[in-house]
Order: sequence, then structure tokens, then C-alpha cells
Amino acid sequence: MEDTTIMKDFREVKAGKTGFKKDYITIMLWFVGRAIQAAAAMDETVKKEFAELPDRFTFSLGIMPAGPYMIVGKSKRGIVYYLGWDPEGKDIMLEMKIKNIEAAMLLFTFQESTAVAIARDRLIVDGEVPHACAVIRILDIVEVYLLPKFIAKLAVKRYPAEHHGNKFSRRVMFYIRTVLGV
Repeated sequence: MEDTTIMKDFREVKAGKTGFKKDYITIMLWFVGRAIQAAAAMDETVKKEFAELPDRFTFSLGIMPAGPYMIVGKSKRGIVYYLGWDPEGKDIMLEMKIKNIEAAMLLFTFQESTAVAIARDRLIVDGEVPHACAVIRILDIVEVYLLPKFIAKLAVKRYPAEHHGNKFSRRVMFYIRTVLGV
């Protein structure tokens, strides 16, 4: 009896809030998802990567344990779409999950490249490994388009020697397509 009385004197300590971090990651996943859609329409390398993936291929990138998520799919005709943030009811062929919000912050604040995050076991993949490799290559290309060169060099394993995203007009068009979702 005495032991239970002592336990009542202790209060439960809950984990700290991650509101800002979760909001930031949610915005980044939304933007990257739409940027993948834009890159698939504009960049020949991204088009080729998606062409080699199966029809109706869908993948998600999310943060464990409960999101947020980004879902991108390819139609039967080969058109790539950003499908939103809710994986419910979608036939996802490849799930990529970042283990926690802190690992996601390292990745999405570009302090750590995708290759380094994988090497440090911060990412879980459920699906075919070749498909995951293709998605990682697509993400790297999108990061080169989205980010200034000095930041992109931190975010990708190898910055391409000559990339079409360096042309100002092409980059502006990429941003317009990303924001408008066309």
C-alpha cells in the first residue's frame, strides 16, 4: 500500500513540443512533392527515372511515427502527380520513412545529405531497393533545382558539373510550376 502512495507524488513528464519543426517539415514536404511533379515535366533525367519505374507507381516520404507525409504517383500514361499528404486509401508501392523529426530537420535544413542520412540509418525503406534508389536520385535532382548552389552542394552527394537548373529562366519556370502545381 505504501508504494502506491509514493508513486502518486510523481508527475508524468511528457516529451517536448515539436510544433514548429512539424510545421516546417510539412511545408517542405508539400513543396518538394510539387517540385517533383514540376521536375518530371521539365527535366529529361527525372522523366527518364520515372519512365523506368512501373506504371501507377506511388511512393511516400514521411516522418515516423505519425507523419507528415508526401505522396507522389505516376499515372498509367506516365504523368507524375503530387498526391498530397494523406497515405490513407492509396496503393503505395514504396514507403520511405525518416525515423524521427530530429533526423528530418537535419535532412530538410540541408545539414545532412540524403546519402549521409541513409548511411547513418535515419531512413527506413519498405519496397524495392532499385525503386528507392531512383527516388533518391530524383530527390537529389529536385534539390539542385530548388536550392542555391552553395546549399545544394551540402544536400546532395555529388553536385552535377553542368546542370540545366542553373539557367535563370529555367529555374524561374521551375518555381512557377512548383507553386502553381502545373
